Amino acid sequence: MAKDHTDQALDRELEGLPADLRWREWMRRIEAVLLASASPVSRADLARVVGQGVSVDLLIADLIADLDGRSFEVATVADGWMLRTRPAYAVAIRTAADVGEQHLDLREFDVAVLAAIAYHQPITRDGLKDIFGKEISRDLIGRLHARGLIGTGPRSPRRGAPYTYVTTEQFLVAFDLETLQDLPDQEQLEDAGVIGSC
Repeated sequence: MAKDHTDQALDRELEGLPADLRWREWMRRIEAVLLASASPVSRADLARVVGQGVSVDLLIADLIADLDGRSFEVATVADGWMLRTRPAYAVAIRTAADVGEQHLDLREFDVAVLAAIAYHQPITRDGLKDIFGKEISRDLIGRLHARGLIGTGPRSPRRGAPYTYVTTEQFLVAFDLETLQDLPDQEQLEDAGVIGSC
């Protein structure tokens, strides 16, 4: 989300305010930035709107406490934070607001390929072929790429240097993951009936 320029007019230190009002203003700035952003905002970007040496983590913790009981929350996603509506209000929003289609509309095989990329990244199309026992179409890769769920990774060090594929920040957002370490392990997938036990 960071801009390439810095607004010199922004008083980050707020030295003219008492300490409690200064803290409250920094919290509101962070809230405003999170509200305005369509993607997770990093600690470094949030630090640009508060005083030097101020703990963004403590401000976020206080903002989370301040929002307790409200219809929206601060979520940690993809090494950053975003404001989002609490899941309990999803039906009310869809009923009353024009939020458009926000589901991913992925076929079962699309999700399987996406999972393979997530678990084995960076991976080439040949690597996906080894997993699935058949060629993965460029069209499927294109659809996942167009939805912003995958991107190209480093070129493979093999002959011809084929492209590899990796998941993106949008993948983490879409599946409500903070990091790839939050992906379920094999035992969790077996327990959920997603894969059979080996």
